Amino acid sequence: MLRMIMTTFFIVFIAELGDKTQLQTMLLATQCKSIWPVFIGASLALILSSLIGVCAGAFLTKYIPTHYLQTAAGVAFVVIGVLTLTGKI
Repeated sequence: MLRMIMTTFFIVFIAELGDKTQLQTMLLATQCKSIWPVFIGASLALILSSLIGVCAGAFLTKYIPTHYLQTAAGVAFVVIGVLTLTGKI
């Protein structure tokens, strides 16, 4: 269990570094006298989006084999990457 916690932590931590959400959070922090409202809001948003992802994953794996979900996620990431590079997103 601890291994899964650590693996999840590092994957999410690395994935979130330097992304649009982190950059937006930095910009919001520059507009506040205190960083705490921005930190609390961003933390709650990440917690909620993680909860939705975990619940959706647990629900979907009851009906769709894991390898199909992994393939679909990989294809989605590639499509999003191509759309980002071409300026469509």
